[in-house]
Amino acid sequence: MPKVFFGVEIAPDIKQRLLKIQAPVQSARWQRYEQLHLTLVFMGEVAEDSVQILCEAAEKVSERTFELDVGGLGCFGSPERPKIFWAGVSPETTIVNLHRQLVDKLLVAGFNVEHRNFRPHITLSRFGWGAGSVRRLIDAHDRESYGVMAVREFVLYDSTQGSSGSVYTVLKRFPLG
Repeated sequence: MPKVFFGVEIAPDIKQRLLKIQAPVQSARWQRYEQLHLTLVFMGEVAEDSVQILCEAAEKVSERTFELDVGGLGCFGSPERPKIFWAGVSPETTIVNLHRQLVDKLLVAGFNVEHRNFRPHITLSRFGWGAGSVRRLIDAHDRESYGVMAVREFVLYDSTQGSSGSVYTVLKRFPLG
C-alpha cells in the first residue's frame, strides 16, 4: 500500500537558503534539498485503488493561487529539546484555507483525516532521543526571510523509506485557480 500525503513544493531558491541554516546539533536529522516541502494533509497508507479517489476529491478544491513568505524559525517541543525544527510561512490564513478545503473534500469522499491543529511549516530537521538545543539557531536566524514563493498548485506525494531517509515522489499535481 502506498504511503501518501498532500503538500506544497518549495521554490528551489528558498530551499537553497533553508539548507544554509543547518549546523551541528545533537541527534538532528536534517532534511535534504529534495525532502523540503510543506505538508497539507498526511494520509498515511492507503489502498492502491483509493489513490484515484483521493485525486478526484483533491481536484474539487477551488482555492485561488497565492503567495507565501517563508521566514521565522520554531520547533515542536522546547528549543532545548526539540522534536521538529521548522521554518514558518506567512500569511498563514491562505495555506490554512487550502488545508481546510482539502480536508473537507477528503472527508466528503469518505477518508479519515487527522484532526489535530494544523500549523503550516517546513520541516528542517527531525530529532531523536537526546536532542540538542536549537535555541542558538532560532536566535541567529529567526528574523530572516528566506523568500516569497507563488503557490500555484499542491501535489500528492508518495513517501517511501530509502537508505538515507524518506524519498518523496510526486504522484499528481493539482493546479489552483
